[in-house]
Amino acid sequence: MSTTLYELMTDMIYKTSPIKKTLFQGLIEAQALHGRNHGIVEDIERKVLNYGGLMTKVFTLGRILSREIPAADRSVALLLPNAVATSVSFFALQAHGKTTAMLNFSAGLTALQSACKAAKISTILSSRRFVEVSRFEKNMVALEDAGIRILYLEDLKVQITYLDIMLGWFSSFFRYRCIAPNRSPNEAAVVLFTSGSEGTPKGVCLSHVNLQANRYQMASRIDFGAQDIVFNCLPMFHAFGLVAATLLPILSGIKTFFYPSPLHYRIVPELIYDTNATLLFGTDTFLSGYARFAHAYDFHTLRYIFSGAEKLKEDTRKIYVDRFGIRVCEGYGATETAPVISINTPMQCRAGSVGKLLPDIAIKLDPIPGILEGQKLLVKGPNIMMGYFRVEKPGELQSPPDGWSDTGDIVAFDDKNFLFIKGRSKRFAKIAGEMVSLTALESLVTDCWPGYLHAAVTIPHPKKGEEIVLVTTLSEAPLSVLHSFLKAQNFADVGFPKRLISVKTMPLLGTGKMDYQTVTELANS
Repeated sequence: MSTTLYELMTDMIYKTSPIKKTLFQGLIEAQALHGRNHGIVEDIERKVLNYGGLMTKVFTLGRILSREIPAADRSVALLLPNAVATSVSFFALQAHGKTTAMLNFSAGLTALQSACKAAKISTILSSRRFVEVSRFEKNMVALEDAGIRILYLEDLKVQITYLDIMLGWFSSFFRYRCIAPNRSPNEAAVVLFTSGSEGTPKGVCLSHVNLQANRYQMASRIDFGAQDIVFNCLPMFHAFGLVAATLLPILSGIKTFFYPSPLHYRIVPELIYDTNATLLFGTDTFLSGYARFAHAYDFHTLRYIFSGAEKLKEDTRKIYVDRFGIRVCEGYGATETAPVISINTPMQCRAGSVGKLLPDIAIKLDPIPGILEGQKLLVKGPNIMMGYFRVEKPGELQSPPDGWSDTGDIVAFDDKNFLFIKGRSKRFAKIAGEMVSLTALESLVTDCWPGYLHAAVTIPHPKKGEEIVLVTTLSEAPLSVLHSFLKAQNFADVGFPKRLISVKTMPLLGTGKMDYQTVTELANS
């Protein structure tokens, strides 16, 4: 692939980046570079915490956690919403050498139990207020009954003494003495869990180097600085929300405003206006929701909007350009890649693509029999995960073969090296011997019936092997109209949906992605 001068320059910037350091060392360096008084985190309590205050709270809480958590517990889970307290808890665990597992509180009890089993988690740090507001009391009781210890921040707070606070404040100055001993950047830093949209969630183990590498890979392509403000309402249990919208800004001196839910479509635009945010990360589902309720002036301070986790629809892209005057930069990644693989930038942007590969990422393209357009993408680089934790083999790390991570995505590159996603290898149906892209079908259905959510899944068929069922939020959706539209678009007849199910609400995961497992259950019912 040919390389432009811009890419050569950004590659050089990345190659000089110090990726071999722990996340906590990165926090210490950020404070030293930007100063103790530099405001860095804020949430709905509207109290800005500077680096000095953040470090003091991190060391103070860290002292309490070191007394409460056995040294043998290398992994400790967080079950907390987007808030300043969550960032404090995260770095408090990092300061004491603990691997932080981020639990998906929107996934349900079964998924939480599976996650704890896969990663061998015996301690969860949470909040009584959060549990009460979210109505998770029964789930927490079930987890405790399974032998998992729950620590609540409110209970830990009452244990804090004046001595703890003074030592925490003192440690924030003499930080060079307070790095977790014998902590290698190549060790596990974080465990995140896959969305489970197509099966049981897997624990993805990421090292400090994985996370630092992806942070610097992104930073080499995007021009941001300490004057920027990130509005982060993406859940931290998702790689996009943790790495791109939390760790990258905090470790780069960028003030971050945390909001607990991306689903508050009326409130988020108002807060973006009120906080003067300049950077926003989101998914197509969330961005389209904000556009419906936002005033044209709500986003006037935003410099960049980055979308990921799902395909950015053309109507979403268009409304942000036409109504708000902002070009949404679509990116692509996976939890296994910490998470960003490619991204559009203001300097290099092509509509419909997911941008160009980030520096230092090698690729392999494997042809799939029956799929004529595109090949399966495998990636390798410093941001590739250490391995998986699976329920079938709890606590046993399964590393990717020879360092190559199979994305499972079918992709193609254009003549300018922009990457285009054609679908997932699991999102193809084999009907009467022909391969049909369910992703392409969903895209055409959206063109036929815009403004609604549509999901195409397969169910067993006694003669053809598989049959396509379309689940949609459109209440009156005649199949004959859709078939006529698909025929006009030269879509293969064999890929036409044979059945249609209308639902009031489409099953979605906490990240906004389609919950195909639940959709398939609906199709089979």
